[in-house]
Amino acid sequence: MSAYESLTQAASSTKGVGLSIAILASSAFLIVTTEFLIVGLLPALARDLGISISVAGQLVTLFAFTVMIFGPPLTAALSHLDRKKLFISILLIFAAANALAAVSDSFWLLAVARVVPALALPVFWGTASETAGQLAGPQRSGQAISKVYLGISAAMLFGIPVGTVVSNAIGWRGAFWLLAGLSLIMAIAMSVYMPTVARTAKVDFFKQARIFKEPYFLANVFLSVVVFTAMFTAYTYLADVLERVAGVAPENVGWWLLAFGAIGLVGNWIGGKAVDKSPIKATALFLVLLSIGMAAIAPLAHAGLIFCAALGLWGIANTALYPVSQVRVMSSVSHSQALAGTTNVSAANAGIGIGAIVGGMTIPSLGVEYLGYVASAVAVIALALVPIVRKVAP
Repeated sequence: MSAYESLTQAASSTKGVGLSIAILASSAFLIVTTEFLIVGLLPALARDLGISISVAGQLVTLFAFTVMIFGPPLTAALSHLDRKKLFISILLIFAAANALAAVSDSFWLLAVARVVPALALPVFWGTASETAGQLAGPQRSGQAISKVYLGISAAMLFGIPVGTVVSNAIGWRGAFWLLAGLSLIMAIAMSVYMPTVARTAKVDFFKQARIFKEPYFLANVFLSVVVFTAMFTAYTYLADVLERVAGVAPENVGWWLLAFGAIGLVGNWIGGKAVDKSPIKATALFLVLLSIGMAAIAPLAHAGLIFCAALGLWGIANTALYPVSQVRVMSSVSHSQALAGTTNVSAANAGIGIGAIVGGMTIPSLGVEYLGYVASAVAVIALALVPIVRKVAP
């Protein structure tokens, strides 16, 4: 083979790997968007199905608790399978589940459409970045993994607002149909363009599970549960807060959520910088900012730019706590960091589910205008746990 042919083959291979990683990142965006999209759809969905916003919010709880319970064991059980076939199967499951959600005419049918993809989401999340690293090779694995996580972060930041904007144009059912179609397209693209990757050894879950005997790790996991409870007590119902407290027109809520996600990019960047110095101190800092931002929403609801500043502070702290919590938990162990990371995802989803419950109870009992205060109080509880967690550090 000539030097020219070798270079051409290498360039073609690099291009193929880049395309495969782009498909993985795009799939990650769609899959995580399926989890968070419903937050922006809750008001319209509740009106259409004739249920209260609090009951609709429990669809968030259902998804989150399913991920929390089944994430680690399912990831451990399935991660050794052929990754290409595994990812295609997951995308087809998401396509079918989103289609079912689009035609649902009751809360219970919609609940089924949420449980099924919730079983598959943590399996994809737990294996996609590792697969990207395998495809890119040791020289470029870090860049490849970061691209997959960019898809996940983009879904967290923009999946909700973009979905809300789209649903205002084509309805909440149309938003689910769009996700179903895009998931099917990604499954086809993956079957055509993604190469087969070497299988990994089956994870010895019980050997790794000894981290669950380490007090410092368990303390950090519990802290993540409370942190995400604080975040999602109010965030789950942010669309409703904007409509009923701030007086934002329903057709404009999606754009406000988009701005919330955009300002969150600043938080993602600041959080990434702060967590390198001290994960536990970064957690405390952003909990303080989160508490202030959420508590200020109701009293400043009609204060114009000052309200926007409070909402921006909330968005920055909210988004920063995603990477900060993940790094804090993973750095609390000296081994089995992949399992530690997956466990934090489960802890986060436990908090998401509990937060949706707490917020759902707050609205009928105290009123939607009290959501920020209750969420802020939970953030203060999380802040009080920080020195306790530091005390059990080895």
